[in-house]
Amino acid sequence: MIFKSKIPDIDIPTTGIYQFVTNNPNKVPDDKVMFFDGTTDKKLTFGELKRNTKTFAAGLIDKFNFKRGDVLAIVSPNDVDYPVVIFGAIAAGGKVTLVNPLFTVNEFEYQFSDSNSSIIVVHPNILPAVKEAAQRLKIPKSHILLFGDKEIDGFQPFSTSLISNNEEEFKPIEYTFEEAKSTTAYLCYSSGTTGKQKGVETTHTNMVSNIIQIHSFETILDSDSKLMGVLPFFHIYGLSVLIHYVLHLGATTVVLPRFDLSTFCRLIQEHKINYAHIVPPIVLLLVKSPIVKDYDISSLQMVVVAAAPLSKELTIKFHESTKIPIKQGYGLTETSPVVTLGNDNVMVPGSAGELVPNMEAKLISTDKKELGYNEPGELCVRGPNVMKGYLNNEEMTKISFDKDGFYLTGDVVFVDEQENFFVIDRVKELIKYKGFQVAPAELEAILIDHPVVSDAAVIGVEFEENTTEYPVAYVVLQEGNEKTPQLASEIQEYVRERVAPHKKLRGGVHFIDKIPKSVSGKILRKNLRESAKIQFSES
Repeated sequence: MIFKSKIPDIDIPTTGIYQFVTNNPNKVPDDKVMFFDGTTDKKLTFGELKRNTKTFAAGLIDKFNFKRGDVLAIVSPNDVDYPVVIFGAIAAGGKVTLVNPLFTVNEFEYQFSDSNSSIIVVHPNILPAVKEAAQRLKIPKSHILLFGDKEIDGFQPFSTSLISNNEEEFKPIEYTFEEAKSTTAYLCYSSGTTGKQKGVETTHTNMVSNIIQIHSFETILDSDSKLMGVLPFFHIYGLSVLIHYVLHLGATTVVLPRFDLSTFCRLIQEHKINYAHIVPPIVLLLVKSPIVKDYDISSLQMVVVAAAPLSKELTIKFHESTKIPIKQGYGLTETSPVVTLGNDNVMVPGSAGELVPNMEAKLISTDKKELGYNEPGELCVRGPNVMKGYLNNEEMTKISFDKDGFYLTGDVVFVDEQENFFVIDRVKELIKYKGFQVAPAELEAILIDHPVVSDAAVIGVEFEENTTEYPVAYVVLQEGNEKTPQLASEIQEYVRERVAPHKKLRGGVHFIDKIPKSVSGKILRKNLRESAKIQFSES
């Protein structure tokens, strides 16, 4: 059966992203603070956002010959000026690829290359690694710009290096509805089971649609709202709800560049923040840490949890300990991101909510038969927020959709009679560490490169005390090597030096005699997971 939202379909604006976020439906004044840095007190008003965005866009065109379809990469933790850089590139007709600032040089190089980035705007703290990656790709030094207001070793701040002679004449690029539907705006990268990250092509209409879909579910937020900006802006979840949705509402995001529980609670107390989008590990801290009792966080009217499943038990504990309403959402980078969202008025612990409007879903069995209520199956979705496809990967795009245009999520879900969605497992083999995706194949490739490793497999093991999965490695050694704790630590360190922090083998390296595989050579991860359950329950 086909599931549809309980909310009737809504009209999707026929416009590009820049026009959508500056349309100002709630008529907020130009001096309204839209983004406020909770650690430095730096502010960005609505008027400054529009002016600075146009200045940056005009400079990109005038100084760098930035054209329609060109790609600008952003590498930074959350920053008040992040929206200026995003919408400057968008207004100039470009695309934006958002890069995890914790990546290694090799990971930077891959995303810059795959996305064909021609301009990079980077936080000064990350400049050395980004510079090395750019040099490998022969990206000119002049095309690397900095956040902040200081020149460093000849690298110029984006805000001062783009004074344009054509600023007054500049007009942001506009799109027809058909152009907005087909024109890529963002290239967020999503890990895949093949190991290499995939560039997800999110169009103007994809993003605009999802903001309107989210808005139809929200009953609390308005232009007076203050949201906690702790989700990373480079992630589709933070990009959507903390930048685009905030601008559509005319609300304020209090920006937190790096999560710290004391700072998080203090900012809620000081700024009377009333809405927080967070991930499960933060929920756990809010339930268990004694630090929380030192602050008054009662201004929160709602906490929304997504990016990874939140257990029914922890949902109930949070609500009982804080008296703050909590709901879940479910989505993917490929769906811009929200597919389901909890109801503000009815809390259903463990549920990821209901379908947002304009969205259709079906559940299919392993033999591709459609399923009904309370029958777990792979979730497939169709709607205006579903991506255009994977960049430079026609084959993966083709196999990710069925003949009716439904995107195959790879997640196993069931739907109850009230049409609440429950995510219970994953078909895909990705590991989710605190909302970040980790591809086992990528870690396996690194492990097998180690001189003493003969074979390797990586799985995710859920550690309930941290409400997240840890990557755990099982390794077969080359003959003649002794299985010692010291060697296991050395291999773990070898991987750590080559990956971003969220990909570290936090579950450790464990030696086995043989990796279980099928006759076709596929790793039988189910066997390893069963062994791991016994192993970790005994430890």
